Amino acid sequence: MKKTDTFFIGLMLFSMFFGAGNLIFPSFLGAEAGTNFWLAMAGFILTGVGLPVAVILAVSLVKGGVNTIAGRVHPKFSTIFMVIIYLSIGPFLAIPRNASVAFQMAAAPFLDGHGSHTIPLLVFTFMFFAVVYLVALNPSKIETYMGRWITPVLLLSIGALCVLVFFNLHHPVQAPSKAYESGSFFTGFIEGYSTMDALGALAFGIVIISAVRHRGAGDSKQLTRNSFKAGLIAGLFLSVIYVSLGLMGRNMAGEGSFRDGAEILSTASTILMGTSGKALLGLIFTLACFTTVVGLTSACGQYFSGLIPKASYKGIVFAVTMVGFILSNLGLAQILKVSVPFLVSAYPITIVLITLAFFHRFIGERKKVYGTAILFTGIFAVIGGLNSIGLTLGPLQSMMNLLPLSSAGMAWVVPAIIGTGVGLILSKFDKTPVLSGERKAIKKAG
Repeated sequence: MKKTDTFFIGLMLFSMFFGAGNLIFPSFLGAEAGTNFWLAMAGFILTGVGLPVAVILAVSLVKGGVNTIAGRVHPKFSTIFMVIIYLSIGPFLAIPRNASVAFQMAAAPFLDGHGSHTIPLLVFTFMFFAVVYLVALNPSKIETYMGRWITPVLLLSIGALCVLVFFNLHHPVQAPSKAYESGSFFTGFIEGYSTMDALGALAFGIVIISAVRHRGAGDSKQLTRNSFKAGLIAGLFLSVIYVSLGLMGRNMAGEGSFRDGAEILSTASTILMGTSGKALLGLIFTLACFTTVVGLTSACGQYFSGLIPKASYKGIVFAVTMVGFILSNLGLAQILKVSVPFLVSAYPITIVLITLAFFHRFIGERKKVYGTAILFTGIFAVIGGLNSIGLTLGPLQSMMNLLPLSSAGMAWVVPAIIGTGVGLILSKFDKTPVLSGERKAIKKAG
């Protein structure tokens, strides 16, 4: 496999990761964190970059990928967990979110004062999903379309905007907002959830492995090595862009208060270039959202066509684009409202699952470790998700508030460690194998 092939697969992975949230959240973090920017950005990059790359590596290491990793908890858990993940980061959440944001940034600014946006949104999303459908129909060509054509244009556009801000907008660094006054690293860590990239990596793993195999990676070691290299390339570009957007937000904080990162980017581009700035920003958001939606659509098509014997890849892709099209017309506010509790619940489970995957050669045949670790983590992760929408659970909530890191939104960490310990103790009395036939796969992967 050529080095250039790995590089362009890395760019393809970057483009699939880099969607609406990847533009909005780093810039807002920069404006809010102020003098605590670097600490907050370190936490953001840990979950926004490090965790997705770790997921890609874990998926490439194990024969059967995510299904095998989740299956170590229980086969039914694997199916349920992955179906929920694919539906959430696919047609029911991330896909309509990206399409809605693309409209808000590319079309809506030019429609202000021209009445309702209902019909323009319908037309925009119809065209958007029509092109998504056509590109996603041929997964073997996605690396060419996105890695070699679209991503370079996206990077150049973002780079041009960042350079203009750095050289033309200078303000003293502001004091951090209340959320970043203390524990800024953990606040940034939680904000990294919002990119949804770690969950996306669970889905994109199948696309990346398919692309690496298509380019000639034969054995499992080559597959793992080249997949990991592609992940590192994507992670490097993500880190550079996040820091650049964050610094832009920090520079823009002196211009006033902002509701979100989209408003920061819109204001910056308008100040610097007027209408041309709005057009450039619209191009950036459209390309970023488009590449992510194509990647998610293709991943859903490959997963569900494999899960459901009678379903074709083409049929699944059509269904995903239709559902995404319908839901994207319900409005961005509703989509974002649903995403927060889901992310707060799903991310801790994903983090623990991937962490255990890296220690599997030490855990070996002790099956109960996975079950108890995920059970203990899941309980407190779900409580955290309910808290994010204002729901509390009485005495159970009071107990959770006593846990270390609860004030940082990470009360699940200690239960995850305890659950792992309980599983190790229980496994001493349980001689049941982890998974039938997995020993050979572990040896082969390791």
